[in-house]
Amino acid sequence: MTAVQTVMQNNTSTPLNRIQLMKLRIKAMRAGVWFRALPRIDRVLVDLTIKVTDNIRSAHLAKCIFAVVGKLEGLLESSVMKSLKLVGRSLAEKISSIAQKLGNSSAKSWVDDSSFAFFLAVMHTNR
Repeated sequence: MTAVQTVMQNNTSTPLNRIQLMKLRIKAMRAGVWFRALPRIDRVLVDLTIKVTDNIRSAHLAKCIFAVVGKLEGLLESSVMKSLKLVGRSLAEKISSIAQKLGNSSAKSWVDDSSFAFFLAVMHTNR
C-alpha cells in the first residue's frame, strides 16, 4: 500500500482526481465561496493540482488537497442544512420536553426524528 492510499483511506473512500477537483471548483464558484471564503493559497493549490496532475500521487499533496476539500465541503453546505443542525434540533428538543411534561410519552423520539427537525427549521426560517 502506498502512502497516498493510506492518506486517502484515512480521509475519504475514493481518491481525488482532476475531474473531481474541477467539479468541486465549479460548484464552489457557482455557490460564491471560491473567491469569497477560500484563501488564495488554497485556490492556487487546487488550480495547480488540476493543471499539473491527473491523479494525486504525493502523500503530502493529498493531505493538503483533502484539507482544502474539507473546507469547501463545509462552505458548500446549504443554509437549510445548517439551520437544521443549529435551529431545528434545538427546537425539536424544546418541543419534545414540553410534550413529555404534558404527558406524551412518545415525544422522546421526536428529538431523533430528522424530518421533524427539518420541518421546524424550515418553519422557523419562513416566519
